[in-house]
Amino acid sequence: MDFVDEPSSGPKEQKTPSGLWLTPFARLGRTHAFGTMSDAMIAVALAGSVFFSVDPSAARWRVALYLVLTIAPFAVVTPLIGPLIDRIPGGRRRMILFTIIGRGVLAWLMTRHIDSLFLFPEAFGFLILGKSYSVAKSAVLPELVRSDLGLVESNAKLSIVGALSSMTGAAIGGLALLGGDAWPAWAAVFGFGLTTLYALQMPKIVVAKKPASVNEITELRTESIVYTAGTMAFLRAAVGFVTFLLAFEFRGGEEGLSLSGIGEAAGVATGHLRDQNVFGTPGAPAWHFGVVMIAAGLGMLIGANLAPRFRKRFLEEQIIFFSLLLLFTGAIIASFARGVLAAVLISFVTTVSGGTAKLAFDSLVQRDAPDANHGRFFAKFEGRFQMSWAIGALIAALAPIPVYGGYAGLASLSVVALLWYHIATQESRRRATPTKSDRSDGQLPIWEREKIDPDD
Repeated sequence: MDFVDEPSSGPKEQKTPSGLWLTPFARLGRTHAFGTMSDAMIAVALAGSVFFSVDPSAARWRVALYLVLTIAPFAVVTPLIGPLIDRIPGGRRRMILFTIIGRGVLAWLMTRHIDSLFLFPEAFGFLILGKSYSVAKSAVLPELVRSDLGLVESNAKLSIVGALSSMTGAAIGGLALLGGDAWPAWAAVFGFGLTTLYALQMPKIVVAKKPASVNEITELRTESIVYTAGTMAFLRAAVGFVTFLLAFEFRGGEEGLSLSGIGEAAGVATGHLRDQNVFGTPGAPAWHFGVVMIAAGLGMLIGANLAPRFRKRFLEEQIIFFSLLLLFTGAIIASFARGVLAAVLISFVTTVSGGTAKLAFDSLVQRDAPDANHGRFFAKFEGRFQMSWAIGALIAALAPIPVYGGYAGLASLSVVALLWYHIATQESRRRATPTKSDRSDGQLPIWEREKIDPDD
């Protein structure tokens, strides 16, 4: 993904020794690329560690506890500290640096505790910092993009490079795993070191110099934004739910009885003769987990490519409606399918629908709240969406739901969300769609509301 050619009239550009103009957006893009690549290496390290080998039923309470701790920062910190950080020069840049360095430190600790239960709090601390990075990135992006491509296209470019980097990082982590369980985490430590160097080159900016005005708040409370934000929260919760539903599905089966000792061995033999499961249920092959991760990466990549193309022909509300319809269809098919193919399908459609809808939501906020400070409010919405992700994951961790029951439940909730969103956004969808574009990027202009004749 090429970040060099995009113009910017935001923070002053700097010329590299090679003679190429490196825009502020390009610096963010490179930071995001190496960061997501390192995140994928940690995911591979966790897949080959004690994190995925302990008894699933015994681990649920730990996972639920750490997810509650994940929710806490977004419920408390974002509303209180977020506005203050926005007004400090370089505040969000410092938060990005903090989350990158923090993830690097935790990755180093994971190399020492890869086979220890200390890995659990380290992994979820890593998760919290990753979610905080997403919020900070959403805040600084509008301040770094000043081009005809616009915020949605720039966000799509970041999503594409994130998906490609994640798959590259997973491949590197898989190769490193051949050297030992801790090697992918060591590779991530090196990756976060490079990420820090790129993050240091990002410009210091002020996201929002003044508090939100009454006009901004009014614009962001329009029905289209409120209903779409609620739908986006559901879609992000669905991603978190599916992530942990599949994680528990592929972490392994129940442990069998111990074969040590003469008395225990005799008891095992007796149980086996009585057709009892004494050897335990073997877990899924490791390649199942890898295929599901690849499906999720491809879903992110396709979603980022679809959204800008759909936006040229459809309303944002229509794109989000199609995203809900895709999720419902995929969940229905997966609930009747079996094996790893069902997991691959649900992982793919969830990431496609979530990614496409998120870019459509960004476009909708630009359309219906043109006077709002997008950096401040995108960070606010992103905080809510990340909290929704954690809530969805918490449900999957607390309730021992059978995987196919989870698919069916997701399909039921999706059809409810589909009908609710269709009814709630009827008014905002009454727009005349133009047939010609007056923009340099070929994108259709903002849709005008149809003028309804009172005599009709």
